[in-house]
Amino acid sequence: MSNSNVLQSIIDGVLEDLQKRLVPISQLREQIQSAPNLRGAYAALNKDGMRLIAEVKRSSPSKGELAQIPDPVALANAYHAAGADLISVLTEERRFKGKIEDFIAVRAAVDLPILRKDFIVTEFQVFESRLLGADLMLLIVAGLSKSQLTDFYQLATELGMDVLVEVHDLNEAEIALDIGSKIIGVNCRNLKTLEVDDKNFGLILPQLPDTVLKVAESGISTRSQVAAIEALGADAVLVGETLVKAGNPIHTINELLNR
Repeated sequence: MSNSNVLQSIIDGVLEDLQKRLVPISQLREQIQSAPNLRGAYAALNKDGMRLIAEVKRSSPSKGELAQIPDPVALANAYHAAGADLISVLTEERRFKGKIEDFIAVRAAVDLPILRKDFIVTEFQVFESRLLGADLMLLIVAGLSKSQLTDFYQLATELGMDVLVEVHDLNEAEIALDIGSKIIGVNCRNLKTLEVDDKNFGLILPQLPDTVLKVAESGISTRSQVAAIEALGADAVLVGETLVKAGNPIHTINELLNR
């Protein structure tokens, strides 16, 4: 597989795995009434000072296995105890070794808003995310056509979810702003090649208006990075690998946020 196709290869796998879970959308619509109450991800991030989205992440396409995480709930509880504002749970199976069961368990145990971190490429997954109780759902501009992005964003919003719209360059940032995104994630990892270039934060974050919440994603491992990202205008950081590999995630969170 060529490097330029990493994102497409992940999406192809997601679509294949989805076949096992598919049910008619009409059935999902009927179940929405009994979906869990949502906890307000936007409000949790829209506070003074640097906010933290702490991620439960076993593996990644670029680094392979990061941590076993036999008990995602224990890890999420540690994040909560350290003052994380949101918990992100990977549900993509093949490359990130995530599980929907992880999401369900963490959401039941931890009283914080939860981000469903996955590659949402179908209407079915938007409904599924709401039924799982995702307070925040990820949409990746690079993985969707503009019409898909618009449709999924509107549907998610109608269903009451907040949406983290992820961008990798200024062109994608324009698209995110164009569809009315309220929370924009700037990912400094190129999802087509998996290379990280944190210059991306400097290129994109200052260009985003103050009317949107700005989240910096990928490759964040030191206090100095967090301070630099905050100076560029970010409202929050999303940290996964650094926390799951840390022997003591509470200590690491305190260090990153200078608490």
